Amino acid sequence: MKKIINQRGALKFIILLGIVSLFGDITYEGARSITGPFLFTLGASATVVGFVAGFGEFIGYGLRLLSGYISDKTRGYWIMMFVGYGLILSIPLLSLANYWEIAAILIVLERMGKAIRSPARDTILSHATKQIGRGFGFGIHEALDQIGAIIGPLIFSFVFYLKGGYREGFFILWIPAILTLLVLIIARKKYPLPTRLETSAIKTDNGKLPRIFWLYTLFTFLSVTGYANFQLISYHFKIKSVISNTQIPIFYAVAMGIDAVVALIIGKVYDRVGLISLISIPLFTILVPILSFSYDYNFALIGIIIWGAVMGMQETIMRAAIADLTPIARRGLAYGIFNTMYGVSWFMGSALMGILYDFSVKYVIIFAIIMELTSIPILIKTVKNFS
Repeated sequence: MKKIINQRGALKFIILLGIVSLFGDITYEGARSITGPFLFTLGASATVVGFVAGFGEFIGYGLRLLSGYISDKTRGYWIMMFVGYGLILSIPLLSLANYWEIAAILIVLERMGKAIRSPARDTILSHATKQIGRGFGFGIHEALDQIGAIIGPLIFSFVFYLKGGYREGFFILWIPAILTLLVLIIARKKYPLPTRLETSAIKTDNGKLPRIFWLYTLFTFLSVTGYANFQLISYHFKIKSVISNTQIPIFYAVAMGIDAVVALIIGKVYDRVGLISLISIPLFTILVPILSFSYDYNFALIGIIIWGAVMGMQETIMRAAIADLTPIARRGLAYGIFNTMYGVSWFMGSALMGILYDFSVKYVIIFAIIMELTSIPILIKTVKNFS
């Protein structure tokens, strides 16, 4: 009976955190869909827009190593979450920005907030997922998260349809931003000590993360490096006239919907078969550039569907595996390292693929295949060491 109560409580807690992420994604994904054009209206050059976007992502991933360490050191997981989500208020404040410099600072502050909250949030979430299944728990969270990622950009589309402007759109985002914090307060009040939902069987070695974690991190680095980003894919769609301009954001919305559905399915698969389910990531990732960088509309659509599926896998079972491979006492740091490495590999892979694309799309495909095939033996070794 106690186990059933814990499972119900854990599920409610996961859903609450998922709703927090849903409202958070409505806020910042809505903004991210139009911050480039918005900065342009304030007088920013293309160089400034590119720098702000790149620097924001660098901060968003780079600081996670530090925030993860602080989370473990202080055990202040809830504090880190409140600070991180509190900075999301910088997005609706963009409605008041009259200079691109002010807007740039607010955009970077939101990314900083994501860096501060992510390791702490994933650590807290990992405790609850122990009760209902790591994969399924993270899958529920990711599905709710992606619903917000779809709604956010649509809010701006609706505002523009009604002949409104950027400022009206940002002002509306006060609603989801405030709801984010209100639901977080409810979650903190109902579940002040989520660590009680889990007892870890993994022990640290003199306070160090286990060797298997570093093997897994290497697998993550290689497989994510070979994952083509949507910006480059959409660039290909544009310059090769594969699909129309108006359909590009629709393709992205389709990918986000696929992400949400696959997150729930692959989460269940992970709970049933374990780490070996991660092999689906490199196998499906190989197909992305082969199909997405074609010149055929139907192949492009299939490629984007697979791209969304891979994103769902990465955001679900990659995160779930960290909880199974690390002890509770070092999990915040583990998530910090994982997220930082994910960001580094995403940046490196994107930059290299962009360079290769300028020579030939064939090189992009070859590069992706090499990265994914190289990652598979590392994963197999990780699975064997975990067994």
